[in-house]
Parts: sequence; structure tokens; C-alpha cells
Amino acid sequence: MAKIGKRIAKARDGLDREKLYDLSEAVKLLKARATAKFDETIEVALNLGVDPRHADQMVRGVVNLPNGTGRTVRVAVFARGDKAEEAKAAGADIVGAEDLVEKVQGGEIDFDRAIATPDMMGLVGRLGKVLGPRGLMPNPRVGTVTPDVTAAVKASKGGAVEFRVEKAGIVHAGIGKASFGDDALVENIRAFADAVQKAKPSGAKGTYVQRVALSSTMGPGLKIDPATVQA
Repeated sequence: MAKIGKRIAKARDGLDREKLYDLSEAVKLLKARATAKFDETIEVALNLGVDPRHADQMVRGVVNLPNGTGRTVRVAVFARGDKAEEAKAAGADIVGAEDLVEKVQGGEIDFDRAIATPDMMGLVGRLGKVLGPRGLMPNPRVGTVTPDVTAAVKASKGGAVEFRVEKAGIVHAGIGKASFGDDALVENIRAFADAVQKAKPSGAKGTYVQRVALSSTMGPGLKIDPATVQA
């Protein structure tokens, strides 16, 4: 059996790995144990009663966290002319058209989120095999294919989090930093869970949100009572 480091052992001390914690209590416990030398990210994971291999059970969406994510998001915008200028004015980090497509095709992906104007999708569509697996492909369903680049850039910079269910039926996201106040984290988690609930697909049967877990980057995971996550 692998030896557990002193820091991890200390972080786990006093925690019951099988208990269903109240959300507010779990946030306090995790924050107290987030002792890494950097500001740890607090992550939430929801196990959903869906099989994403079926089209009518896919869960996908975007949520604007009320208190932001605490991380700096680099935004790329595929746009031309006035829309390109608008994107730069809104604070986009990288703006381009054919030149940006070429860079991405060459493996230069120096951004966390990609936005495209609708007229650019003929070009951007060629990047599906590059951006798709990284979860960076612009998509109208989550507001990243839009003529309103100003709103999209500001949302991305301000705390917009995309989510998509994985093969095992799990959807997860970083919803803030350990340095955030307790109430800010609870509010963000509930906003995320509410967005996932609203994205419930038509093919979902039985209990939709089956399990909820909360963790920090370097800390232990805690099981959360799903009822306490509802806003």
C-alpha cells in the first residue's frame, strides 16, 4: 500500500470519507485543509443518472458563477473587421481569422476559451479535431458562437464556466479558490448545480443528481448531501 504523505494524512484527519456532509460544513472543512503553497481550486463533481452515449441524455451548458472563478482566463476570438476590433476592446487576449486558424492548426493553443462570430465557423470548423478534444470548440449552445463578442468575452473573463458530462456520467468544474469566503463558494456551487439541473436532458430517468463530491486541488474529497446543494 502506498505511503500517505504527512500533509495529506493531516488533511484527512478528522474527516469521515463515508459521511454525507452539509455543503456549508464541507466548504469550511476543505478551506481549513487547503494548505498548499498556492491558492487551491475548489472543485465540485456531480454523478448524474445519465448515459451520455445516448443523444437524449447528453448534458451540456454554461453558467456564470456569481463570484467568478478566481482564475485568469485567456480568451481567443475568431473574428474579422469591426467584430475583431470589438473583441479587442472587450479584453480578448488573442484575436484573428485565417492567421489564428493557422496558428491553432500548428499546435499553438495559448488560450482557455474560444469564441467565434457565426461567419467564421466555416473556417473554425476545420479545427474540430484540435479544439474538440480539449473542450475548446466554439458552440452556439454555450454562447461561444455569437455576433455579440463583447458580451461573450466579458462573460468568459468574469466567471463563465462551461460544463459537459463525461462518459461515466460525471460533470465537474472548478468553482472558485480556497481564498474565497465560505458564502461565495457555497453560492457558486449552488449556481453550478442549478445550471446542471436546468440542463437535465429529456432522456434522463430516475434520480438525476445521484452523488455530489467536493475537493480542493491538493486536498481530500468529501461526499455532499445533494439536498444541501439545491439553491
